[in-house]
Amino acid sequence: MDALVAAVDLGGSSLKGALVDRAGRVVHRSRRATPHEAGADAVVQALATFAAELVAQGRRRDAAVTGVGVAVPGIVDEATGTAILSANLGWRDLPLRAELAARLGLPVAFGHDVRAGGLAEVRLGAARGAEDVVVVPIGTGIAAAVLVGGRPVVGGGYAGELGHVVVDPSGDPCRCGSRGCLEAVASAAAIARRYRARSGRTADGAADVARRVADGDPDACAVWNEAIGFLADALATCVSLLAPEVVVVGGGLARSGDLLLAPLRAALDARLSFQRMPRLVRAALGDEAGCVGAALLAMEATA
Repeated sequence: MDALVAAVDLGGSSLKGALVDRAGRVVHRSRRATPHEAGADAVVQALATFAAELVAQGRRRDAAVTGVGVAVPGIVDEATGTAILSANLGWRDLPLRAELAARLGLPVAFGHDVRAGGLAEVRLGAARGAEDVVVVPIGTGIAAAVLVGGRPVVGGGYAGELGHVVVDPSGDPCRCGSRGCLEAVASAAAIARRYRARSGRTADGAADVARRVADGDPDACAVWNEAIGFLADALATCVSLLAPEVVVVGGGLARSGDLLLAPLRAALDARLSFQRMPRLVRAALGDEAGCVGAALLAMEATA
């Protein structure tokens, strides 16, 4: 009988689920909407029901489902299995690992979505073979997974908040209450917002701005280049402090490929002197990274 783990990556808009074998291969995928507007209790119920359905799917395949991995956003304490805070999902100090284990009757591994995704990129993705890595998903927000010696840096659940490094003290207000945070000036959402403010024209997200950059729109190019400068500033700080071998850029903005990565690589190189220049690469696992990472956590917990 094959051995599988079930994995769930809980996002603000969707639940992504998978059954994964011990070699890290995804043998079944599923997803559904997160009922975030219904409140924290409804989200937990949906998460537990979804995980139970994945376990049942595995058993229908005549597989032994040995555990469940769950990755969630917000401030997460992996050691205690507690979801400390998620403003978007409406919970605080929730003992989620214990609650899910009781409902599912299986061992549950519990982690942060970005750190889980970073682990997956190191073990199975774009940074395979490297041990010191920074993985930066850039989407509506910006975060980072920092891995040293192949293991995520947790910091009590607070590590990796790259999006809240201030890169422009007089810049746009950030939802965290500060001003000029990287997330406020260089995330996909910020790029679209800043383009609209500069040009007076509408833009259907950062992907639309990227298309206009490729077409030579001067306002789009100005906003894009400014965001790349801010990203390079933040990454230069990471490189000086951590000396990663590889920086993996993921999230929605990375879909623009070399339109982002080529100038970002050049801008980062220009900011470094004696520091080791890391390989700057695009994430390989896309939006499956968090789910695969959750599966890896479950494998470790049930080994």
